[in-house]
Parts: sequence; structure tokens; C-alpha cells
Amino acid sequence: MTNNNNSNNLKDGDRCNVISGTHKGKSGFVTDLNISKTGHLTITVVQETGVRFKTLAKNVEVLLRDLDQ
Repeated sequence: MTNNNNSNNLKDGDRCNVISGTHKGKSGFVTDLNISKTGHLTITVVQETGVRFKTLAKNVEVLLRDLDQ
């Protein structure tokens, strides 16, 4: 597996696509960035339907940046 540097650049409001893991194939907007007890960056992704799920930042790629940066 290649190292995805996009996870270092995630910000609230970014549109993302999950490329691996349990939620592979889902997309939505990044919210709630946290560092877990084990040191991994976790995020909450909110889909357009309002459904939320948590995943590791290394499992997502950024599709569209929030323009309000």
C-alpha cells in the first residue's frame, strides 16, 4: 500500500472519497479530526444523506477543498 500524503492535508469541510477500509466507496465531507490514543488521525465523514461514519484519515483521498480556507 502506498503512503497517502493527502491525509496530512485534510481540513474540515473537504470533500473526500474513502479508498480503503470498511467504508470503501463512500464519499462525503470531512468533519471532526482527532488523534486517537494510538496516534492515528481519525475523521468523521458526513454523507450527503446525513449519515455519519468514522474512518482513518489514511483511508481517504481529498476530492475537493473547502473554498473558505
